[in-house]
Amino acid sequence: MSRLATREKLFQAAVTLIAEQGFSATTVEEIAEHAGVAKGTVYYNFSSKSELFEELLRHGVELLTADLRDAAASAAEAGGSHVDALDAMVRAGLVFIDRYPAFTRLYVAELWRTNRAWNSTLLVVRREAVAVVERELRAGVEEGELSGDIDVTLTAAALVGMVLVAALDWKAFQAERSLDDVHGALSLLLQGRVGGCAQPR
Repeated sequence: MSRLATREKLFQAAVTLIAEQGFSATTVEEIAEHAGVAKGTVYYNFSSKSELFEELLRHGVELLTADLRDAAASAAEAGGSHVDALDAMVRAGLVFIDRYPAFTRLYVAELWRTNRAWNSTLLVVRREAVAVVERELRAGVEEGELSGDIDVTLTAAALVGMVLVAALDWKAFQAERSLDDVHGALSLLLQGRVGGCAQPR
């Protein structure tokens, strides 16, 4: 097994266990056992449980960021508007969360904690994800598709937060709803709150 594949197995094991029982209660031995590897393999790939978790958070948010970029690019290639690109990113975010619900719960929980060794890393990768949305909003404003009154920084964070919180609520309390149904509801919200015509200059 390649080192990349081993690290992926360790990430999967760690996110599952930590989501179930918390960071402090999860041991390296449990992570190794769940991943089907020797304890030494964990330390060969990561110097500590904290480093493993920090890299897990980085890895997960980087995957989400790549999905958001790909969604925006696909919308642009299809001739869509900036709002279409934002809508595609909303769907990509829901698809990601549907695929990685345990990671998403951990990520949202860690955003609220300030005493973790990996807090600075988490803030950096979060900024990269939000920046993808910011770029699309800014381009829409510059091209007159979106209102110049939009606070780009806050709106980008709000859109990312909307997807995260709505998706967690969906998975926890409205699991009978389909991804298409949830996306449709958020899409209407996006169109009504962000997709209005720009004000005359």
